[in-house]
Amino acid sequence: MSQKTYSLATIVKLNNGLTMPGIHLGVYLTSGNETYKAVQWALESGYRGFDSAQMYHNERDTGNAITDFLKSPKNTSKLSREDIHYTSKLASNSDYETARKSIKKSVRECGLGYIDLFLLHSPYGGKRARLESWRAVEDAVEAGEVKIGGVSNYGVKHLKELLESKPRLLPAVNQIEVHPFNTRTEITSFCQQNGIMVESYAPLARALRMKHPVIVDLSRKYQCTPAQLMVTWNCQHGFVPLPKSTKKERIAENADISRITIEESDMKTLDGLDEYLVTDWDPVDAP
Repeated sequence: MSQKTYSLATIVKLNNGLTMPGIHLGVYLTSGNETYKAVQWALESGYRGFDSAQMYHNERDTGNAITDFLKSPKNTSKLSREDIHYTSKLASNSDYETARKSIKKSVRECGLGYIDLFLLHSPYGGKRARLESWRAVEDAVEAGEVKIGGVSNYGVKHLKELLESKPRLLPAVNQIEVHPFNTRTEITSFCQQNGIMVESYAPLARALRMKHPVIVDLSRKYQCTPAQLMVTWNCQHGFVPLPKSTKKERIAENADISRITIEESDMKTLDGLDEYLVTDWDPVDAP
């Protein structure tokens, strides 16, 4: 467990030698102008990573917000496309050709020229569909449409299945729900032992436990918000959190954690809050 401090400038290295931001903005359950504004505000605040998906129906909104920002006077840092990390995900696993076409469509939808990280959104569909879809991701990487391939909501058995299939490319990321109330220790440990970066979606537990006495007490101790505490907990575990908000002030605030370092004893206290709180779906045991 690392004890350094984290911020929007934090960069993490992946198992393929490439890097990505240590904190991303999630745009799940946002659409249209709401997505567009959130991404623009996040870019102004210093976010450089954005997590979309085919299932979110906001790939175009996210991509447009990024493209417009890069061309605007607000881009005071003179950022280019290469400075931004954009993620999307395959809606459903199927045969190779269907998956391959779907990835190409996502590249067109976002309008960014390529996708930095493309994930299989879940393990649903069975072994053959998972492996065929992964082969489509590998070919998309070889074709330059995607830079990095990964998975999402994969349990240990799905990760083992993929690794044992001797893929041309190892998954660089597994994006799963992780927060102090759902620590996913078995999965996160397996990922870290095998060089797979854990991305945490719903790192704030969708605000369902912000008033939990331990969260309130430790937030007071570290003079931070409950959201900042939970984002820091994720970062100190070596995960990449994807906090989501559509409010300008909250977007900036959630990632303003550079002054916070949670003591090891308090990290253990937070770890002990695990209650397997699933705030959305839970495909990690899919056959």
